[in-house]
Amino acid sequence: MTISREQEHEPGLQAHAYWVTKTGDGEMRTETIAAPQEGEALVRTLYSGVSRGTERVVHEGRVPERVADLMQAPHQEGDFPGPVKYGYLSVGTVEQGPEEWIGKTVFSLHPHQDLYVVPTSNLTVIPEDVPAKRAVLTGIVEVAINALWEAGPRLGDRVAVVGGGLVGGVLATLLRKYPLGRLQMVDADPEKQKLAQTLGIDFALPANAKDDNDIVFHCSASNEGLKLSLQLAGDDSDVIELSWFADKEVTLPLGEDFHARRLNIRSSQVGAVALPRRHRRSNAQRLQEAANQLKDPLFDTFLTSECQFRNLPATLAKLFDQPGGFCHVVAYPNPED
Repeated sequence: MTISREQEHEPGLQAHAYWVTKTGDGEMRTETIAAPQEGEALVRTLYSGVSRGTERVVHEGRVPERVADLMQAPHQEGDFPGPVKYGYLSVGTVEQGPEEWIGKTVFSLHPHQDLYVVPTSNLTVIPEDVPAKRAVLTGIVEVAINALWEAGPRLGDRVAVVGGGLVGGVLATLLRKYPLGRLQMVDADPEKQKLAQTLGIDFALPANAKDDNDIVFHCSASNEGLKLSLQLAGDDSDVIELSWFADKEVTLPLGEDFHARRLNIRSSQVGAVALPRRHRRSNAQRLQEAANQLKDPLFDTFLTSECQFRNLPATLAKLFDQPGGFCHVVAYPNPED
């Protein structure tokens, strides 16, 4: 443990964290954190990321009570609907802790906060050739990897990704490395064609999407998207569901494609490692693989806006009212500036 004698007797460090109130507003709160103990590290945040879909659900108080405990973020404080300290895309530098961790850039599934203490077992080391800002996507890439482990794409497969948002886009970025027979991004927004072109993959509006797919990944979090996914799936094939619908009701024509063509809908919720890898991979190993994949600079495509940490409450109020964009990056002050 690298802590000086003076630090051992410090009364505590002041940290600032972003909280969502019961009314759905955001506010900054100050808290005192203790020095790290054995096996813990003090992390100073460099960047955090806002996953618009999930965090908007939290802000709007739409987390269903039935699954509120299951949907808690790893280092969340407070309970839904609020007040709650929420978030799960944080990158920082270790300032105190075990000697081998000092100075390392790390990812943590931690809420938006400028300084925090967590067990080192909850940290993922970011490779030196992955920029810290890009590394906020580690948690999103982890979601995509889990879906790939769930589905197991094979040589020559025909694959569709329905929904070209942040999760769908990141998933497609990984899928383009596979020797597939076909990969198509499908979205009702014609502007998403620009993303597909950047990734070098095919794009289609729903009416023009190719069917008879071996795997369909659904990422649009919409009733229409899931219905379309069933139509695009080939006989006896799988629809892998990555969307979180929260409290939205979903109505599907199960008397059509689903029943007649013996289709399967499988959840790829990231709280547990996909079953085909669960006995051979841990959550920590899955996160490390996600960090390693971020060496590809193409992932910078998904960092589309940025604000300073002190402006986060006002920024998010506007961000959730504006369509478009992928991951919003929050930049934290350098204490030496």
